[in-house]
Amino acid sequence: MSRPSRKAPPPAPADPAPPGDTAAGPEPGVSARWRAHAAVLAFGTFAVGTDAFVIAGVLPDIADSLGVSVAAAGQLVTVFSLAYAASAPVLGVLTAGWSRRTALVVALAVLTAGNVLTAVAPNYPLVLGARAVAAMGAALYTASATAAAATLAGRRHHGKAIAVVMLGLTSSLVLGTPIGTVIGGAFGWRATLWFLVLAGVAAAVVVAVRLPPLAGAASAGLRVRLTPLTDRRVLAALGRTLLVFTGVYVPYTYLSAVYEPATGGDSGMLAIFLLVFGAAGTAGNLVAGTLADRLGATRVIVVATSLLAAALLTVPVLRGSAVAALPAVVVVGFLSFSITTPQQQEIIALAPAARSVVASLYQSALYLAISLSGIVGGLALAPLGAGPLSPLAAIPVLLTALTTHRAARRSTPGPTANPAAGP
Repeated sequence: MSRPSRKAPPPAPADPAPPGDTAAGPEPGVSARWRAHAAVLAFGTFAVGTDAFVIAGVLPDIADSLGVSVAAAGQLVTVFSLAYAASAPVLGVLTAGWSRRTALVVALAVLTAGNVLTAVAPNYPLVLGARAVAAMGAALYTASATAAAATLAGRRHHGKAIAVVMLGLTSSLVLGTPIGTVIGGAFGWRATLWFLVLAGVAAAVVVAVRLPPLAGAASAGLRVRLTPLTDRRVLAALGRTLLVFTGVYVPYTYLSAVYEPATGGDSGMLAIFLLVFGAAGTAGNLVAGTLADRLGATRVIVVATSLLAAALLTVPVLRGSAVAALPAVVVVGFLSFSITTPQQQEIIALAPAARSVVASLYQSALYLAISLSGIVGGLALAPLGAGPLSPLAAIPVLLTALTTHRAARRSTPGPTANPAAGP
């Protein structure tokens, strides 16, 4: 009599492979052409970044045109950041089952629609509402792009792929924002919005034509997709994201005031400082992505935040002259953007099966930090002046280094998340 067959026990889930490890086997969605695909995604983040940053360069023109104060016009930036922060996790959940290419094209369409509405809006309240629409498109695009890049590149090249996508964001500081500002100065702020419309349409066409289909996590229910919110490690990483970028963006938001002793209030010199900061940030982002793949995201975060805190403490001493201040701007810009890619890589590694959701949560925390930086910096600026802003910003940055190091030491070996790759 034949022996009854016994069902083989299900294989135990494998740990996510460490950086550089390819022994874990093939991963769904990985493409040998991930670099080219990441470059396509970067085209979209360039449009998103330009959209987010360029408004600050045309605020006086907006204020005059709409008959409001510059401070009121500045709330366009605040509304954009808050709408981005609020919509990112919601849209990440609602679109998690979509094809990533579909989600990206829809995101750019919403972004473009928001910019069209802003360009034609006749009054201040409608402009505010239109900026919120644009922010929703921006939030969905950036989160979907980073999740798609991580899937296409696989575990071995997570950091490099995300860095390429973020290259679009940093290069928007160097190229897109100055171009948009110049257009606004020559033809009015509404012309800047039409420039953003063209950028959004061009990005949508490139993504639709050049990006391969990439399935979403259609089999997972809503409760499964929200599981990362029950993971204390994910929540802690999001808290550190909020903390560190509040520190990063306090001196950036008020860069003109911080370095006024060096620029003498000259707009041309300030433009050079902004250009140098953006170029250094672009380099920092690319270097950090490569190092995160080789050394691990956590180690890069700890080193970059520690060095950034030290650099911020030296700014009050160096901001008195352009000769001394420009090297400080280079170092601070380089280190500030060295955190972005590893921080995203760390959060995605904690919940790889819910990449689109955790990527959107990261974007939400980032833009909430941008909003908080304006508030914190503004509250400190009136009583203290611009001099102490950089040392003040060093405090949350240093706390991030300490808490990240502590979290790494307290982590225990073993599976940290379901390794099934899902965009």
